[in-house]
Amino acid sequence: MDGDLRIIKLAEMLIEEGVEVYSYGLEKSELKEVNKCESIPELMKHSDIILGPIPFSSNGNTINTPFGKKNVLITEVLDNLEGKTLIAGSIKSNIYDIASKKNIKVIDILKREELAVLNAVSTAEGTIKIAIEETLKNIHGSNILVMGFGRIGKILSNMLKGLGANVSCEARKNSDLAWIKAYGYEPIPITNLKENLNRFDIIINTIPYIILDKDNLKQVRNDTLIIDLASNPGGVDREEVKKHQIKFIWALSLPGKVAPVTSAEFIKETLYNIFNEINS
Repeated sequence: MDGDLRIIKLAEMLIEEGVEVYSYGLEKSELKEVNKCESIPELMKHSDIILGPIPFSSNGNTINTPFGKKNVLITEVLDNLEGKTLIAGSIKSNIYDIASKKNIKVIDILKREELAVLNAVSTAEGTIKIAIEETLKNIHGSNILVMGFGRIGKILSNMLKGLGANVSCEARKNSDLAWIKAYGYEPIPITNLKENLNRFDIIINTIPYIILDKDNLKQVRNDTLIIDLASNPGGVDREEVKKHQIKFIWALSLPGKVAPVTSAEFIKETLYNIFNEINS
């Protein structure tokens, strides 16, 4: 089914490897050698495993269809999926509730650890690309704060340090703060964040809840670049950051934007792992 450029590249790779691919909602793509279906029921006749968009939906009502010619309702998809498997990304909890009543197996591919780690690499590279393009300083020698020390925070901090940045990392857990120190970054406990914010040229958030709120944003310099990588609601109060006239970029779904071919390869590897598990 539909998705961003990653899905197009993935379909091309699967076709090259001899997989028979049926599609719906990709009318505006230039995919060749794919069996294009005219309706969702037609698609379901040929497929037991349905690969949906990544992310599956942005509005909770229709699935993402950037290469489609019409809106596709989530309810329309689920009504035709009984007894089948849906694999997509960023699937909301209500979809699981509906699926359980219709005997639909749902797999959120973005929750797979192998894909999450590999996607973190693409996200980190894309973030550095943004930082280089949107600032007037070198990364080398810049004071950069990474908020959150999960997969993305770890990989991003390592890349930034390799480029010569002065890297500080914010975290809540004492164990994370210990690892931050062990890796050679400056650890900043969440309780000490506010008093340190004015030191940084670039602040990068990876935590999906508002930390840079009205009070904290008052401490950020006007010449600081803030990059938010977190999914909705993000980690930055977007209305307040506008009031302070701080350059702010909410950078979502970077793997599909900066490295669609590599990201498609990562998804393909993860899909094959899923297929092997289903058939074992």
